[in-house]
Amino acid sequence: MTLAPFGARLRQAMDSRGPLCVGIDPHASLLHSWGLNDDVAGLERFSRTTVEALADRVAVLKPQSAFFERFGSRGIAVLEKTVEEARAAGALVLMDAKRGDIGSTMAAYAATYLDEESPLFSDAVTLSPYLGFGSLRPALDAAAASGAGVFVLALTSNPEGAEVQRATAADGRSLAQLMLDHMAAENAGAQPLGSVGAVVGATLGDAGVDLDVNGPLLAPGIGAQGATPADLPGVFGAAVGNVVPSVSRGVLRHGPDAAALREAAERFAAEVREAVAGA
Repeated sequence: MTLAPFGARLRQAMDSRGPLCVGIDPHASLLHSWGLNDDVAGLERFSRTTVEALADRVAVLKPQSAFFERFGSRGIAVLEKTVEEARAAGALVLMDAKRGDIGSTMAAYAATYLDEESPLFSDAVTLSPYLGFGSLRPALDAAAASGAGVFVLALTSNPEGAEVQRATAADGRSLAQLMLDHMAAENAGAQPLGSVGAVVGATLGDAGVDLDVNGPLLAPGIGAQGATPADLPGVFGAAVGNVVPSVSRGVLRHGPDAAALREAAERFAAEVREAVAGA
């Protein structure tokens, strides 16, 4: 079955379920806080509980691939099941893998996450463009062919990112703005929303770039990293309606109680709606 373009599916999910992405980040300290061992069994219990609690009500679930990969093939098997069950319950799955390479290697990453025949096929994947935006072409083409999307790193919330992302290109634009302009070109004419999104940290204050890329803006940093939904209009300005705020620990710390996880997610989604409506 051919999927509708990711941007259209995301817009519908955000409008009906609320504009929120919840990360699935099973790092050791979080597993322990849930009373679970830092092993494959704990990983599986954590992931299944999160999916069962949230996948039928949040717009996007974002598994962080590294926390599954660290357990080898058994961890990847849990990741495959997590993706499958989350999508079956109606959530869009954004694979947080931040892949970036060139040529046939980039094509292989695209086949892993953006080919509907792959066991890790996701609705979207995060990518790093700092080998040049053109290096992402295999993933951009694969996503377009399958109805999937990509989120490309632009301005990230980690302070180290500025030394690359705020650097100046030959034409005077920052590298972040150069990447954003490439994204806008990919999304030109798309309705209601393009499928090439940008990653822009919610902790940045005034981002200082043009964020009108006609695509979704994934905003990590809500919750434990210090940003709040009320900060979003100040960072994203006129583009705030296209923001997908991402929260992980702010929701996950309420587990393993499923009702508490749902309540936390619903509270964040309501706060985001209020912030966007008041912008």
